[in-house]
Amino acid sequence: MGREFTEMDIRIFNKLAPELNGNFMSNAGHPYPFILRPISHKVVESSEDFRERLERLDAEELDHIVQLAIEGKEDIRSLDEDDIDSIMELVEEKLSTERLKEMKAALGFA
Repeated sequence: MGREFTEMDIRIFNKLAPELNGNFMSNAGHPYPFILRPISHKVVESSEDFRERLERLDAEELDHIVQLAIEGKEDIRSLDEDDIDSIMELVEEKLSTERLKEMKAALGFA
């Protein structure tokens, strides 16, 4: 069973995938448990598209994603490899190297 999206989650999801018109339901009829996985696997056309969408997020929104990942409420490890690289790069650019290290440690990345 998926978690219930908060207002911030909804704002981020809609910013990343406006073409879904606020639809948080999978084709199987259940709510998405994560924000980034459906964007990476079902919405974007390429890794460049994924990065461009992530760049829409402000620092607060990106940090929210990082915090969810640290808490185990956001799945980054199952993203495409290029998408993982993009989020790592943007966390370092928009937030800090320390925040990136914290997220990588929580996710088990070297």
